[in-house]
Amino acid sequence: MLIKIDNTIKYGKQHGGFGIQILYPGLMLPELNDTGYATIGRIDQARITPGTLIPMHHHKNDEILTYLRSGKVKHKDSEGHSDIISNQKLMMMNAGSNFFHEEKTLEEDGTLEGLQIFIRPEVDGLKPQVQFHQLSETYSINQWRKIAGKGDDYPLQIRSNTWIMDMQLQKGEEMFLPELSIENTSFLFYVFKGEIQFNANVQINTGESTLIENENPIFVASETTDIVLFITQTDAKHFDGGMYSGNLQ
Repeated sequence: MLIKIDNTIKYGKQHGGFGIQILYPGLMLPELNDTGYATIGRIDQARITPGTLIPMHHHKNDEILTYLRSGKVKHKDSEGHSDIISNQKLMMMNAGSNFFHEEKTLEEDGTLEGLQIFIRPEVDGLKPQVQFHQLSETYSINQWRKIAGKGDDYPLQIRSNTWIMDMQLQKGEEMFLPELSIENTSFLFYVFKGEIQFNANVQINTGESTLIENENPIFVASETTDIVLFITQTDAKHFDGGMYSGNLQ
């Protein structure tokens, strides 16, 4: 299976300086009767102007990765954390049973661009927690970098069978999906910014993605491209009633 997801399927929201494009990956497979895809609930690509406040608000039963590529945001939450998130400092909010947070983009650091990623936990009602990770480099050039997932070799932990990697593929370079010793895996290949050709006849651009199962295509960068790769175990146990990651149908 190899299904391209273009930007027409996304839901756009704009409120003042806060704008997002929302992807529900399961909409590409209506036979699943699920807006999510296994453990991947929802992906928001955000563009937020400096000085925008997103007031304290509630989350429940979502594993939430904040992955920025530009701008900075001041974070506060109900677990007592206060920190600055940037393109070199990532944050995982494991919302669990009850969690609140607020974010304010900083005036001096330009427009924020990034992803807010909602992953489904294995079960509901887990203990809330917050994790931070400082990247040694902003970009991982031409090689897969582990960002978040289940297992000690991932710096940010997700409480379900889900794994997230990233890469910046330079113009003209080619790559393959990573080799994994995990059964029944599927991939969501997301182009954050740039342009990728795969199998020499399909093109995906900024904001577009591809669902891949039982395929190993060759990817070539038409221009330098930032990629985020989501890996899910399609038969893994997961809770699909999260506040944002849950099935909307």
